[in-house]
Order: sequence, then structure tokens, then C-alpha cells
Amino acid sequence: MNTHSAAARKKPHHHGNLRSALVQAGIDLLEDGGLPALTLRKCAAQAGVSHAAPAHHFNGIDGLKAAIAQEAFRRFSASMLAAADTGDPSPQGRLKSICRGYLHFGQAHPALLQMIFGVTPEEMEAADTDSPGDHEKGTNAYQILSEACAPFVPAGTDPRIVEIQVWSLAHGFTLLALPGRFIEDGIDHTEALFDQVMTLLHHVGPAPSPTSP
Repeated sequence: MNTHSAAARKKPHHHGNLRSALVQAGIDLLEDGGLPALTLRKCAAQAGVSHAAPAHHFNGIDGLKAAIAQEAFRRFSASMLAAADTGDPSPQGRLKSICRGYLHFGQAHPALLQMIFGVTPEEMEAADTDSPGDHEKGTNAYQILSEACAPFVPAGTDPRIVEIQVWSLAHGFTLLALPGRFIEDGIDHTEALFDQVMTLLHHVGPAPSPTSP
């Protein structure tokens, strides 16, 4: 018998908040083994509780995934805000820092980034939540981006144009960086390339309307 595993199962991980413990257990499974490693039974075992415990908090595996995505969004938002709070406070600097926080979250938590963008808004709303405001967690990250982009949106222009430009730049660069694509001869060039690519932020905004001849 594996005494270490038995001890782990008996350990009271949840400290009175079983739902949060199960979400954290699911996150641990994701980060260790990716989406295939996430099951309700493994999640219960990871949290050290009965295999039936997740059924009291989630509507099946989809409910667990949605709850994990909500927590992932919260941490994603925190990463962007932390980067913004410690970077250049100018509007341009804040926007770049938010993109840097986006990159750093993706590098540290690639499985959570995948989870965030793999769950639909409908699935998020379907999650069985115990905490007020949980449904709002999924909107915070975009709100942070939107507010940082606002100074660069010309009057009378749909703000989504600028927001999607910046979002595409940050998300695309992050996905390209994740496999270690920018590491050459043992040297990681990601940050240097990030700084160069982000100079494109100086040009965000809608394309000028064509002038009449």
C-alpha cells in the first residue's frame, strides 16, 4: 500500500471551503498533466475527499471546467493588473504592461490560458457557483484591456477596433512564445522580442478613411 498516497487522501486540504479546494485541485491536475488529466474522480482524490464530493458543487465535469475557468480569469486579470501597477504609468506604458502581464500569465500557466479560451460564455454561466459575483470574473480581464485601450480610441470610433488590435497582438505573441520558440542556443529572447513587437502599440487605432480623389 502506498502510505504517502493514503496520508495525502486523509489530509484536510479544504479548510472549510471544499469548493475552492476542488477548484485548486483541478488547477493542479491541469498544470501537471493538461486537460486529459482533469476528471472529477482525480480532482476529488487530489483534494483528499470522497469521489462523490464534486457532485455537490459542480454540474458534472463541464461545471468543474467552468469553475476553473472563472478562477483562471481572476488570476489572469490579477497578472495584468500587477504588471500595470509596477510599470510605466503613462497610458502607452500601462497598455504595454498589461500586454506583458498577459504574456507572463501564459508563460507561467499555459494550461489555464487554454482553459480560459476553451470555455464558452454559456458554459461559464452554467457553472454552479457558491460565491456572489463569480459570473463577473470572466469579464474582468477584457474590461482591464478595454480601459487601457480607451485613451487610444478616436472619438466616434467603435472601441472594439482598438481593443481587438491590441488583444490580437498580445494573444498572438503569447501563443507563439509558449513552445519556447524564441529560445535560441540556450538564450531566451522572448522579452527582447516582446519589447520590439509591442512598438506596434504606437500605431493602434482604426485605419484612416480613404479620401476622395
